[in-house]
Amino acid sequence: MPIEWRMTMREEMMDTGLPSERVARTMTAMVYDTYGSPEVLRIEEVDIPAPQDHEVLIEVHAASVNSWDWDLLRGKPFMNRLGGLRKPRYRILGADIAGRVIAVGANAKRFRPGDEVFGDLSGCGWGGFAEYVCASEKALSPKPADLSFGQAAAIPQAAVLALQGMRDKGKLRKGHRVLINGGGGGVGTFAVQYAKWAGAEVTCVDSAEKLDMLRTLGADHVLDYTKDDFTTSGQRYDLILDVVGNRPVVAMKRALTSGGTYVMVGGSFSYILLALLVAPLSAWFEKKKIALLIHKPNHEDQMVWKELVEAGYVVPVIDRQYPLSGAAHALRDLGEGRAKGKIIVCIKSQLS
Repeated sequence: MPIEWRMTMREEMMDTGLPSERVARTMTAMVYDTYGSPEVLRIEEVDIPAPQDHEVLIEVHAASVNSWDWDLLRGKPFMNRLGGLRKPRYRILGADIAGRVIAVGANAKRFRPGDEVFGDLSGCGWGGFAEYVCASEKALSPKPADLSFGQAAAIPQAAVLALQGMRDKGKLRKGHRVLINGGGGGVGTFAVQYAKWAGAEVTCVDSAEKLDMLRTLGADHVLDYTKDDFTTSGQRYDLILDVVGNRPVVAMKRALTSGGTYVMVGGSFSYILLALLVAPLSAWFEKKKIALLIHKPNHEDQMVWKELVEAGYVVPVIDRQYPLSGAAHALRDLGEGRAKGKIIVCIKSQLS
């Protein structure tokens, strides 16, 4: 780290009231060096990164866990090993963060030390399960007013996936009949609120213990996936947002109206491949569209959610909170499908 930058950072950190001597050396992070179960994660002291020209250094107050963290941890499916066949490319997981800017790179113009921000770091190196992280300023947005850092950290990846799936791929319109398969998770809880705000009639499918929560979020109809098979009910939907990929593609098509769209957010590699092979035939013969949503971090889409949250139309749903030392437990809860909404790792922020 250049001496000039180190001194500048130390002075800026002193303005924030942080212990400059410790901050200038190391930080606590949850790291891993081999693919596997959450047991491969461990707490370690590592060097604090220095921001490049267009980056900022963030004191992380909270981070949320996503299915992508779970996939990268296990190295499954195999595409998650690209860039790191034998060992992980990134030692520190965590893409969705909220925190406070501590220092800025030479060419970073959007934020200054002291600004509160949130964002998705999956496009610029991950690293959220740590006390500090560097990120491109393009990945960040001003934190929504009146939200806690934990609530803000719940938004970026899950909410943007919900928005891109419904608005961009699904062409959601007022009056549409929408089904969200896996409505009780992170993406689903944002999706149901967005669909209701847009004027849709919403049906959510998930496990029985999540159905009451989905009703409180505005779902018009809720189905227990262990008892009700929506693909055989005779109901038809203009848009199906599928977060889990647990029903046959042919059955999903059967539940669509003519001209309807099936958007895949989750599912195994083989499931996705089959759907993409079927898609051209479905579009030609049945006028039904099958679309795969590829995650694209997007600052402008984060701002859409910032405005919706600040206006009171959307509330981030937080199920459980863990300290940084409990990040392995947080990931296990997510991987086992137990989360109602989002799970938060509290790093600087206090558990509530």
